Amino acid sequence: MNQGIVTVTLNAAIDKTYYMNGWSTGTVMRVDRIHAIAGGKGLNVSRVLHQLGHPEVTATGFTAGYNGQFIVRAAESEGFGTDFVSIEGESRVCLSIVDEENHTFTEVLEPGPLVTPEDEERMKSKIGDLAQKAGLIIISGSLPRGCRPELYTELIEICSSHGSEVFLDTSGAALVEGMKGKPGFIKPNEDEIKPWLNDIIVADRNTDSESDAEVSLHNYGAAIQKLAKDTGISRVIVTLGALGALACIGDTVYRVHIPRMNIVNPVGSGDSFVAGYAFAHVRNMPAMECLCYAAAAGSANALNPTAGCVVPTDFGRLLEQIKVEPWS
Repeated sequence: MNQGIVTVTLNAAIDKTYYMNGWSTGTVMRVDRIHAIAGGKGLNVSRVLHQLGHPEVTATGFTAGYNGQFIVRAAESEGFGTDFVSIEGESRVCLSIVDEENHTFTEVLEPGPLVTPEDEERMKSKIGDLAQKAGLIIISGSLPRGCRPELYTELIEICSSHGSEVFLDTSGAALVEGMKGKPGFIKPNEDEIKPWLNDIIVADRNTDSESDAEVSLHNYGAAIQKLAKDTGISRVIVTLGALGALACIGDTVYRVHIPRMNIVNPVGSGDSFVAGYAFAHVRNMPAMECLCYAAAAGSANALNPTAGCVVPTDFGRLLEQIKVEPWS
């Protein structure tokens, strides 16, 4: 398989974290230290792929204004390629405030630039060019203001027409519409899957002898299996936090077990999961190994304070502890 990977982040951002000791409203607060990186789900995927040692990664998406220039420079400084579409306005800042004294985490998310129909057409042209050179396109994250939900479907169809596989990691209307393009992979988390899969939750199990966790697993297992059958999507995975993940790949459902860990920051673990799976997938590894790589990367990210940060030694150690098994 062509190992070139392109990540698509239409709603790219500067991810800025303020680390503070204490927090109170209505006063002047001083920040102990600041950390700022090129952010957005697809950029997190690019970063983790690079950290895992994948050499052929290109990040694209929309950038705007001075913030957009920072995003491009910051991404390139980390060692992976960029090919963004510049538009009018100003890329957003996603501000995370970490109160280390009280162990709280607060996010403030800007809306970002307004995308026009002309911008959408330029992005479609860009994706068409990139898809001719890449084996895998990973489309991640929310749609910026002005974008039609159908845009993801159109981008997937463009990629497929050039022979590229597509992974889609989004939620809400963008996921519902994007599935119509038949991506090869979707990964809703337990919150993202609930609103539109409530009608297929298994309600008739004997819960007297089963824990709530076991019932929940059976429900999600039935949900992803039916979703895969109804949509024809070959890889449907739901991540379940400390319970690991369930995956329907082909005709088989897999249970992914992860070890107990002291979580530092779970933000970006879903993106890291996608990166780990993609890393193994383009190397033609079997499904169970792909899931092991995905779970190890997602778990390793949770051990670090920065989103989209996988330390190779953490990854290697966790890879030996992940257990994947066919499940029914």
